[in-house]
Amino acid sequence: MKKKYWMIGMIMMIVLSGLPSFGARAGDEDAPEELSQLYARSAVLMDADSGRVLFGKEEDVVRPMASTTKIMTCILALENMQEDEVTAASDYAASQPKVRLGVKGKEEFRMKDLLYSLMLESHNDSAVVIAEGIAGSVEEFAVMMNEKAAELGCSNTYFVTPNGLDGYDDGGTHSTTARDLAAIMRYCIKESPKKDAFLEVTRTKEYSFTNVKGDRSFSCSNHNAFLTMMDGALSGKTGFTADAGYCYVGALEQDGRTFIVALLACGWPNNKGYKWKDTRKLMEYGIANYQYQTVWQDMELKDIKAEKGIKKGDEFGGDAKIPVKVADADKDFKVLLKEGEKVDVACDVSKVLAAPVKEGKKVGTVTYMLNGELLKEFPVITTESADKKDAGWCAGVLVKKLLMQ
Repeated sequence: MKKKYWMIGMIMMIVLSGLPSFGARAGDEDAPEELSQLYARSAVLMDADSGRVLFGKEEDVVRPMASTTKIMTCILALENMQEDEVTAASDYAASQPKVRLGVKGKEEFRMKDLLYSLMLESHNDSAVVIAEGIAGSVEEFAVMMNEKAAELGCSNTYFVTPNGLDGYDDGGTHSTTARDLAAIMRYCIKESPKKDAFLEVTRTKEYSFTNVKGDRSFSCSNHNAFLTMMDGALSGKTGFTADAGYCYVGALEQDGRTFIVALLACGWPNNKGYKWKDTRKLMEYGIANYQYQTVWQDMELKDIKAEKGIKKGDEFGGDAKIPVKVADADKDFKVLLKEGEKVDVACDVSKVLAAPVKEGKKVGTVTYMLNGELLKEFPVITTESADKKDAGWCAGVLVKKLLMQ
């Protein structure tokens, strides 16, 4: 009887999980109408250039992420592997569940080939072969994954497996957030020294290869339907496990703008297409509503008084006035904005300086803020120096005067 009720409960959970979630954020009455009903429990639309979240729904809720994990596995392999590196499959790798390439214990492969197996077909055994080839073991590779996540500021992400299969260890459960997942994709396509190689792999439609021995052949087809769904689609990775549901992270570039969408828990079987509907809806919202606007403002900065400072050309006059400027000025500074959004610019500069003052000294900042979040900060620096009018300086001037008599 207990088993019967358990089965009924599981069926109900799957059915309910397939329904769209209402409300962009809990209690967010300002959510755009077109995004008020998303299937995903967690969703993010991110500006890939700045990393700013343009729209979020439960974006910081920690959830399992299934095979979207593999974008981290791929970028770490690209950054750490040697050219033409060869690696052998372990018995553990060969034991991984479907979806798998079908590697055999001690069988050797070129690491480069396995990346296509990893990203196009999402093979779980290939992920383990890659992890063991790079770090020696899955556990050590997970350490690398977590170190990279921390480096990227993904504080709500924890990796246990290189393939995204549900897992946990003493450190926690294999999981992330929609915000963190989008940030990892941003690194893969915008910041990594291997970003071009990542895009090359993930955009490939078909790929064939053999093992090193040459006695077995393999073919891979890209299962990222988004690549042909919208103009400008750049990259992406699907995922599914029983705990995670359908997940997706993808990127699109159009008219000089790059958007990233990350979705977690976007339905369960038989709702495989929900992730594509949500992805299109979020991407179309970004394209329709956000444009780059130049927000640079020239600042009128007054000279700053340097107490006891020696003014050039007027050593016996009053305190020196030191001119300042905004360093690294960027008159083409642009921000992706939607209608009604306004960037706030603030200037905070010292009113008085204590001599001596060196040229190039930072004396303030000009900050650009949007909705309370810092977009960019420019330092304000001195453009001249000033010595201090102290006893030593006075004595030196007196000696000069006496010598001139």
